Amino acid sequence: MGKRRRVAERRKTKPAVVGGLIAVAVVGGAFGAYSLYGGGASAEDRTSAGHKAVKTGPPTAAEVTALSTRFLTAWQSGEVAKAAGATTDAGAATTVLTGYTKDAHITGVTVTAGRPSGASVPFSVKATVTYQGKSKPLAYESKLTVARRAVDGVALVDWKPSVVHPDLQDGDRLVTGAAGTPPITALDRAGGELTTAKYPSLGTVLDGLREKYGKTAGGTAGIELRVVRKAAAKGTQKSPDKTLVTLSEGTPGTVRTTLSAALQADAEQQVEKKTRASVVVMRPSTGEILAVANQSHGFNTALQGSLAPGSTMKVITSSLLIEKKIASADKPHPCPKYVTYGGWKFQNDDKFEIKGGTFKASFARSCNTAFISQAKKLENADLTQQAQQVFGLSMNNWAIGVPSFDGSVPVQSQAQMAASLIGQGGVRMNPLNMASVASTVKSGVFHQPYLVSPDVDHRKLATASRTLSADTLSQLRELMQYTAAYGTAAEAMSGLGPDYGAKTGSAEVDNQKKPNGWFTAWKGDLAAAGVVQQGGHGGDTAGPIVAALLKAGS
Repeated sequence: MGKRRRVAERRKTKPAVVGGLIAVAVVGGAFGAYSLYGGGASAEDRTSAGHKAVKTGPPTAAEVTALSTRFLTAWQSGEVAKAAGATTDAGAATTVLTGYTKDAHITGVTVTAGRPSGASVPFSVKATVTYQGKSKPLAYESKLTVARRAVDGVALVDWKPSVVHPDLQDGDRLVTGAAGTPPITALDRAGGELTTAKYPSLGTVLDGLREKYGKTAGGTAGIELRVVRKAAAKGTQKSPDKTLVTLSEGTPGTVRTTLSAALQADAEQQVEKKTRASVVVMRPSTGEILAVANQSHGFNTALQGSLAPGSTMKVITSSLLIEKKIASADKPHPCPKYVTYGGWKFQNDDKFEIKGGTFKASFARSCNTAFISQAKKLENADLTQQAQQVFGLSMNNWAIGVPSFDGSVPVQSQAQMAASLIGQGGVRMNPLNMASVASTVKSGVFHQPYLVSPDVDHRKLATASRTLSADTLSQLRELMQYTAAYGTAAEAMSGLGPDYGAKTGSAEVDNQKKPNGWFTAWKGDLAAAGVVQQGGHGGDTAGPIVAALLKAGS
């Protein structure tokens, strides 16, 4: 991906667990705090008039000790008002802490703080969940951060629901009782059981399957402590609830998926080779999802991620340019070092240029300016319509069997529209979406991906309103085949031809030193796409993951 103004990506980050200032221990229910550096809270600075000066800068070691001790001691003692008062949002903290006892039926809380550093304090929690005469232990790790309130400089615990439990997000609740949804046993396509013990990154998938099919799969509910997720915003899918402790087992129903046990195992191994890697494998001829894996198990980036796809988006853009007779695979096409459009100056990686080259050469080398230079010939809505009408994306109507995001290609203008042509601007995708793009090119028609057959619940799958012409489709396949053989994807795809095609991508993101690396490809009746966040060029990072799975599934 060439150098240019970088596009901000909305994403959630977690504070690092660090060591350092205090050690807090709980023995027999007593909570004690010990400063490793000595001394109590320092006296507040005052102006010559006797008024308090507003403190700035990070909290001091003494403030971190005092606030974390105050909060954790009060929480352990059941003093909700006192604990909430030590946070930056007393109202929200009161709601969650009250529900911790009242709705979740958690008692006997014992908190042990670890050794923090700076403003972050890790701690462990041990407690008991009791409901209708049944009890089970609860144990987990969490952390808090002390921050200075801007308005008056007072140091307080920076409130987030995840302080109380790491699985809690804004609007979520902890509830113990008869589970609203019976458990399920998920099966792979051959009838083998899918568990997180065997496939760790399937946790969110299994939660989603239970959420959707638990009430109709023939099971009965048990008694559980679970995270009840907040209602979804209009037009989005609710995240599945999560079971934390099972007090009494329900009877599970059975849900068969399209997943391949062998490919899922391979995918799990492949993503573990890279930090923050995600991948999806599917079958172009049917839309069946064969594998879903994420190196980070807390969020299903593979199915629900919303990331700029970088140059993998050029597959869709190329179909648009060819269809409009603006470009042709073997005809000359400009690839200068720079192009200015809408007030932005775009350039290629390392400022390369191709003199006298064809559009196929520009695609294979991922020339940004070859696409940006054509923006003036396009209407603002052209790319959006192409993504929707041909590739079935960006209409929020996929029903794969678990929560997913089907991409976003908003109508934009000026520089943002131009940036969208190369997968930046406002375009957002995930590996599922880009595997589907490769599948559409290979099969010639959009098949909505799915993880559970629509025959199970008679749901309607999304469709595209039209297909590409035979000539456009032939050229698009030629572009991807040439890239797999001779372009930026050649090293990763070596030995997989001749029935193959690929496209690499890199997407720049604000506050990242390295771009996200993308790769989408097909081989035979398999298609796959992957992303390695902060990985660098897609051919070097996501490429080997995708290629290994295409080879394994052949």
